[in-house]
Amino acid sequence: MRDRSQESHEEVLARRARIKRWVDLGQWVGYGLFAVAIVAFFVGFVADFTDGLVSLIVGSMVVGSVILAPAIVFGYGVKAAEREDGEQGRPTNRSTNRPTNRPTNRPTNRPTNRGNHS
Repeated sequence: MRDRSQESHEEVLARRARIKRWVDLGQWVGYGLFAVAIVAFFVGFVADFTDGLVSLIVGSMVVGSVILAPAIVFGYGVKAAEREDGEQGRPTNRSTNRPTNRPTNRPTNRPTNRGNHS
C-alpha cells in the first residue's frame, strides 16, 4: 500500500514533467523565431528591407518574445523545484545527476604547484 504523500508527490512529478515538455517546446519555438528574425535581418541587410521582410523580422521578434519569456521563467521554476526535491531526498524527474557548482568535501586528484619539486 502506498503512502498518501508518495502518491501526491508522484502527481506533482507528472505535472512537472508536463510543464517541462511545454517549456522545452516554448524555448525551441521562441529561439527558432529569433533565428528567423536574425536570418531575415541579414537578408534585408544584404538585399533590401522590404515591407514584408520588416514585418517578418518584427513579428518573429514579438511572437518569439511572448513565447520565450514565460518558457524561460517556468524552466527556472522546474529546475528549482527539482533541485529542492533532490536536497530534501525526494525523487525527481532528472534523468541524470548533473554536477552542481557547490563545493564538496571530496579530495581532488589535481596536482598543486607548491614550490619547485624538480
